[in-house]
Amino acid sequence: MIGIIDYGMGNLHSVSKALERLNYPYFISENAEELSEASGLILPGVGSFRDGMAELDESGLTEFVRQWAKDGKPLLGICLGMQLLFDESEENGNTKGLGLLRGRVEKLTGMSATSERYKVPHMGWNELHISQPEHPFMQDLAGGHVYFVHSYAVKTEDPSDLVAYAEYYERIPAVVAKNSVWGTQFHPEKSSQPGMTLLRNFARTAEGGE
Repeated sequence: MIGIIDYGMGNLHSVSKALERLNYPYFISENAEELSEASGLILPGVGSFRDGMAELDESGLTEFVRQWAKDGKPLLGICLGMQLLFDESEENGNTKGLGLLRGRVEKLTGMSATSERYKVPHMGWNELHISQPEHPFMQDLAGGHVYFVHSYAVKTEDPSDLVAYAEYYERIPAVVAKNSVWGTQFHPEKSSQPGMTLLRNFARTAEGGE
């Protein structure tokens, strides 16, 4: 059963409805003991990095999530949840993240190399370019368009962590993964069939490939 982490910063309704459509059982909890019984965890998120880490700390879940990942258990971060997986963010001043993936979250400038300006936040549908088609997260997925809403993006340190990206005024990491830790910058639950395929791949992996 998939556990959705409730730390006060996530769009719990849309994520849970997506799992319902996929017929994967789930539960929502802010309790580490309850969440420890899950086969895989989803860390959703909407809002600022600093607030997200503060809420995780206040809920007592920060070290639980870190240990969960260190134990090799499946974890999926969505949007802000993906950003929190990394080392730090410059949003509202430098804030340390969970440190499960190497990299820093930085504000989108909206300025291309040719001085062409792009709107920030990066909002709406954008094409998904797959870097690692063999990754389990990408199973049965050949690309497609997915839905983004964000003003900050990750600068990944390890190229092998990048599974898929989007092109805006620069290359934006869209899907990241390292061992059992996966993340999407976009909202898979709002991204039609490609997003549902990604969620299914995570849930199926968490449930032991069923």
